[in-house]
Amino acid sequence: MDEVTHEFAQAFASQERGPCKLYLISPQDVGGSFAEPLQRICADADVAFIVNDSIALAKRLGADGVHLGQGDGDIREARALLGPSAQIGKTCHDSRHFAMDAGEAGADYVAFGAFYPTTTKPSDYRPDPSILSWWSTLFEIPCVAIGGITPDNAKPLVDAGADFLAVCQAVWGRDDPAVAVSAFADILG
Repeated sequence: MDEVTHEFAQAFASQERGPCKLYLISPQDVGGSFAEPLQRICADADVAFIVNDSIALAKRLGADGVHLGQGDGDIREARALLGPSAQIGKTCHDSRHFAMDAGEAGADYVAFGAFYPTTTKPSDYRPDPSILSWWSTLFEIPCVAIGGITPDNAKPLVDAGADFLAVCQAVWGRDDPAVAVSAFADILG
């Protein structure tokens, strides 16, 4: 997608009334004029604009933060480059150890998953939802459930303790993203 269409912008902007707290943009989405309009829409909707997998790109765009996979860089390095107010998250797959390391390094949130099969970012990791309960019982840092989450399968993750749900195709792969956002809002309460 080289430019933000009016329909996409309108659909994204409509989330202001929904549960969307963060928009994650991937480096491959930054071509053309995609990032700047989305960043403006996010700011207007009070939604964090986070770059996936690239500390340098987050810095270049002046993003609100970065989400790091296990091979995408160090949380302390990201904090030093992006500053104390940046939101920095880390994918921890199904690992309690990775999550504790991320928390100790200063992550603002940890992400577990993929809980379900996904085409967005395929993963062989399939944590049990109990990892969300474990984390939320012991730690104050929010946890995010990722991977193949839809309105039909999200409730067990929320019930287990997910503070946030990371969704992609369940919203943007639909003809009417606002309907999907509404369905997630119902689940999140």
